[in-house]
Amino acid sequence: MNNNLSLIIPTLAGLSTIIGFLPIYLPENNQNNIIPFSISFSASVMILISLFSLIPESFYYLKTIDFKNIIIVLIAINIGIIISNITNKKVGNNNYSNLYKLGIISLIAIILHNIPEGIITYLTTNNNLKLGITLSIGIALHNIPEGIAIAIPIYYSTNNKLKAFIYTLVSGFSELLGAIFAHLFLKRITNNLFLSMILGITAGIMINLSLTELIPESLAYNKKRTTLLGIFLGIIIIIITKLLN
Repeated sequence: MNNNLSLIIPTLAGLSTIIGFLPIYLPENNQNNIIPFSISFSASVMILISLFSLIPESFYYLKTIDFKNIIIVLIAINIGIIISNITNKKVGNNNYSNLYKLGIISLIAIILHNIPEGIITYLTTNNNLKLGITLSIGIALHNIPEGIAIAIPIYYSTNNKLKAFIYTLVSGFSELLGAIFAHLFLKRITNNLFLSMILGITAGIMINLSLTELIPESLAYNKKRTTLLGIFLGIIIIIITKLLN
């Protein structure tokens, strides 16, 4: 039964990403406010998750903060930045709109984020059900703006609700993928260095995506107050998430 819960709980936390799909039903005459607010909100959450969760957790799995482990984490972060830049160029070369490109890059970043998150939630729940539930609530809260980072750009660039929903759903299910990975292959493949590197790479992708793509795109709408409001709300969400964890 505990094994089943260890798979169900990460799945529910991951599927909270779908809630980020709901803002596409807001009136489209507010599009010039919805897009910059949603993008800056998501960027704020991604940066703070990277700085205060992913990078510290990357060090946590290496046990100590020494010169060698600092280099390992920095290498992982830079790999993430390189992956983000390569993805940006590849998607950008296909004549997609800038919003669509942001949605695709966000999808890749969030899948990479959710897989180790699913592994961690699975392990935590398997060892301590109460702690696993608490952790999953915090994860569910910050998964919502991650869903927004996918759904809003995809929908407003394609005007296709189904496509926006499917992409958001895929990102949510990647958390279950991480849990299944932990369940089936943990003893043979997953180790502390692997988890540390994945977390560092994800942090690099998210920070680079947020600073070079999401925030500049939000500011391009000339709605500075809306952008700042999104960033501020993202900070509030992360504070709440941290308190719950």
